[in-house]
Amino acid sequence: MFAIVKTGGKQYRVEPGLKLRVEKLKAEPGSQVELPVLLLSGEKTVVGAPFVEGAKVVAEVLAHGKGRKITISRFKAKVQYRRKKGHRQPYTEILIKEIQG
Repeated sequence: MFAIVKTGGKQYRVEPGLKLRVEKLKAEPGSQVELPVLLLSGEKTVVGAPFVEGAKVVAEVLAHGKGRKITISRFKAKVQYRRKKGHRQPYTEILIKEIQG
């Protein structure tokens, strides 16, 4: 059984026991969060409009962190314009406990 869930403006295919890095959530490590289900597949596939009624995915928050650093540089020729900037995207690591529905 698997489900398609939406969090942080993105969609993920999840199964019980899967570890996943998603956009940062406002939840403490060790707590549980519920994610809305867009599609539920098992014996029968159910597609939500926009979400499946009565279905939810329960996940445990494992940790928060930052992704690897990316470098952004800007350059304009002949005018001595150079800018360098770095960015590390925050994430939340979750463990999918169960799919209900």
